[in-house]
Amino acid sequence: MWILMGLCIVAVLVIYVFHWIIILTDPKFRNRSSLPPGSMGFPFIGETLQFMIPSYSLDIHPFITKRIQSLFGQPIVISTDSEFNSYLMQQEGKLVELWAGPATKIFRQSDGFRIPFSNIHKYIRSITLNHIGAECIREKLISQFEEMFIKTLHQWSTQTSIDVKQSITKMNFRFFAKHYFGYDIENLSSNFERISEELFTDFTERLKTIPLNIPGTNYHKCLKEWRKAFKIIKNILEERRNSPEKYRGDFLDQAINDMEKDKIMNDDQIVYLVLGIWFANSASISSMAQLIFKFLSEYPSVVEELRVEHEQILRSRDKSRTSSLTWNEYKSMKFTQHVMNETLRFSILLPGILRKTLKDIHFKEYIIPANWIILAFTPNLHMNSEIYEDPLTFNPWRWKELDSFTVSKNFKPFGGGLTQCPGAELSRAFIATFLHVLVTKYRWTKIKGGKVVRNPILEFSDRIHIKIWENREKT
Repeated sequence: MWILMGLCIVAVLVIYVFHWIIILTDPKFRNRSSLPPGSMGFPFIGETLQFMIPSYSLDIHPFITKRIQSLFGQPIVISTDSEFNSYLMQQEGKLVELWAGPATKIFRQSDGFRIPFSNIHKYIRSITLNHIGAECIREKLISQFEEMFIKTLHQWSTQTSIDVKQSITKMNFRFFAKHYFGYDIENLSSNFERISEELFTDFTERLKTIPLNIPGTNYHKCLKEWRKAFKIIKNILEERRNSPEKYRGDFLDQAINDMEKDKIMNDDQIVYLVLGIWFANSASISSMAQLIFKFLSEYPSVVEELRVEHEQILRSRDKSRTSSLTWNEYKSMKFTQHVMNETLRFSILLPGILRKTLKDIHFKEYIIPANWIILAFTPNLHMNSEIYEDPLTFNPWRWKELDSFTVSKNFKPFGGGLTQCPGAELSRAFIATFLHVLVTKYRWTKIKGGKVVRNPILEFSDRIHIKIWENREKT
């Protein structure tokens, strides 16, 4: 046993020395005074473990406030400088390109295949907006959302309690699977639904681990589940291509047509695109929903003002109160938008915007070498006490006083620049419509859960469970 321990210690020392020999012999490291200040941490993993230590607060993760560090097993610079971050967003395709962090290996998991994120970004944004952009939301999705919420919330009201994250994920999964690639719960195997729901429910938790593909690790399980979902959707794609009569005009059909016409993407890229957008949509919406239920449970005055706003929408309709929600009504929900803004101020899914340097970047007195990773940290904007008074307090009314210029510079829940999330309006419309049905037709109470944790993104250490029932009061 002692011999084994000794060999392990020697192996660690050899790795450590070898690691620093590589660093010190790299010309870019010889003049360390030109690099941004900070530590390289341990060999290969940098300071990732410290970065992932939970913080049980709504505030910015304490590690961010102390360091610029090495993460994800390679050199990384974390920038909280708003001037540099704005500059970085203007350099897409010039000095930097999109980088997906540990998720890169998952979203690019195919034999000899790597998604060219930067090269096809414009196309991805275009096809995404065609199917979940403002026009699609206005023409059909809002009414479809409302119909889904009416049915779903009624089902929830028959249950003793519901797990908000699991229930929202399941609802989102079914709706957008049908919208993106014609998923039909009656005709596809329950195994597909089980794999996908489990994947989407736990995916973000399993991503926040050291990316070691070793059996038994969360990362390995994540890769395994991802491959299963990939295979199922790949089969759907092939079946669609071989059966033109099944054309639906959905996201998958457009991607197949574009591939055959312009050779923009191959089969694997299409499948990863569908999975990536589907997952991002599910993760953002479930995160917002959980946090909204937490805050609404703690601030009944917010619920009452929401109810007043949405009841006014119903009363102001020319026809019956049973008319479907419209785009104009959605856009008139000022206080609802304030509630969503305040929730988004806390609930960013990622700790910032990840980019990889294409060449050396010279900024002020510093040089960031080529092939380094930059995390442009944006949550600090949302906790700036000079902009948001008492920033750790949930206060939707603060948004009544903030002007559009201040908001544009200090509120970036969906990223910024050319790579701003194309699903931003979709997430807002989804949650706003959900709140419309919730506050006008139902009451609820939190049964348990709601303790938040940052490691480093905001999550819940114990999921929120609620009991919901129909509101039978006359309005």
